[in-house]
Amino acid sequence: MLKIPGYDGGPLAEGGAYLDEPLFWPVHLGSCLRGEDAQRAAFGADWDAAMELYRVLSAEREWPTYTVPLRSGHTVYVVHRNFDGDRGVDYLIHHPTWPTAETLAVDDGHFMGPGMAWPELVSAARQPSMRGVADPDARLLLLFPTLGDALLPDDATTVLTSALSALTWIEEPAEVATMLLRDQGQWEPAHWELADGVRTNDGNHSFRNPANTFALPEGRLREISGAFVDGEAPDHLTSG
Repeated sequence: MLKIPGYDGGPLAEGGAYLDEPLFWPVHLGSCLRGEDAQRAAFGADWDAAMELYRVLSAEREWPTYTVPLRSGHTVYVVHRNFDGDRGVDYLIHHPTWPTAETLAVDDGHFMGPGMAWPELVSAARQPSMRGVADPDARLLLLFPTLGDALLPDDATTVLTSALSALTWIEEPAEVATMLLRDQGQWEPAHWELADGVRTNDGNHSFRNPANTFALPEGRLREISGAFVDGEAPDHLTSG
């Protein structure tokens, strides 16, 4: 059985097999698909099959878990948390030197986030790995619900459309990509800054906003910032 240091919950089970199911992706991205038009575009005629898959993913007996290793040695964990009456998706990050994993974002009715800026999401998706989730498109879509970025680059829709085209049956992936980027996350898109190697945002629900009483400590914020970008130059962040 999988274990995440300091994470209370389980039974965690490797969920990699679900990633080959085209309907997994609109189900996983469901909280970002707001309104009937977005859901119709994403699920089409497969709504009933998608809801059956959602019931499987939400079963208490097994919590599908996915690992996204980074070159820095950190690992991002994505957990479909299936407590009865408290279901959601938790996004955590851990390094072997840390006693416990840290929460980046929580995708449920009591959401917390954002956890990533756009260049971090793309960098994490493209980092090669021999274990866990290795496919860049799968990494991008798996981590997408952590996104909250008010300043997206011009190619953001193209990048997301390409991933949706590769992994899903969505008939109009560009339309769905546009909707996802418009309604990213359950929070307002945040503004990010980079100062002295620490990337932070102004989100009221984010663990990466030092103004929040529940924010991660500065040392963790610095390490997470370096782990995600991994030496790649950010495109739109403001240096402090």
